Amino acid sequence: MLELYTHPQSPCAQKVKIVLAEKGLVWTPRHVNLPDKEILRPEYLRLNPLGVVPTLVHDGRPVIESNIICEYLDEAFPQQCLMPTDPYLAAQVRFWMKHVDGKLHPSCGAMQWPLLMMPGLMKKSEEERQALLEQIPEAPRRERQKRLVKFGLDAPDVADGVKTYMKTIQDMEKSLEKNQWVVGDTFSLADIALAPYFQTLLQFGWTALYEKRYPRVTDWVVRCCARESYKQGVTADYTAAVVTDLRQKGAEAWPKIEKHA
Repeated sequence: MLELYTHPQSPCAQKVKIVLAEKGLVWTPRHVNLPDKEILRPEYLRLNPLGVVPTLVHDGRPVIESNIICEYLDEAFPQQCLMPTDPYLAAQVRFWMKHVDGKLHPSCGAMQWPLLMMPGLMKKSEEERQALLEQIPEAPRRERQKRLVKFGLDAPDVADGVKTYMKTIQDMEKSLEKNQWVVGDTFSLADIALAPYFQTLLQFGWTALYEKRYPRVTDWVVRCCARESYKQGVTADYTAAVVTDLRQKGAEAWPKIEKHA
């Protein structure tokens, strides 16, 4: 039995859902309310001590950290293998996955957290808000969210995040000059790790970051979105009302994003 603790707008959860769809696996969703910080409740922290989504539970045993979950699923269910068998290509896939975890994910968080998660937090009293922030287990994430609460999209994390996105897009463009996909000519965990972070740009209408100057990345995004696994794992969670709301939020924030590109 596969259960996934997830949230519709979590890029980390989206990548796991793409893997599940690529492999045709049946799973049960467990929705976690991120704005209300359900990830910090004791019952959830017993599953995932880091207090993040997603968490995969397979036959009663939790697996945490999205890239680890993706590799776990690829090994546990080897049909439709998503990791290259060639050791060099596999190393390149893991390089991109590490880049996403260490650089692109915090950048995405800085850019979208003020739009998606902060409004709910700001409805609480100052005392409640600070108490919740202090419960975040990891210091870098805790301090980043404190800065975002204080400065919003003017926080230095946002400027750094846009610059990281631009460098990632430039590096992808170079890779796609030689390959059909980010690593080699087969859709892999590298593409799956990266794709949800472009969903962030799509949902907020920030696609000018890559559409103007990076045609190969633009084509790659289109091809990722056209895959059935992407439709099941990502697009299916976006109702018309959600799409309209996110696009409006993105339009209001765009001047602050664009100036750092």
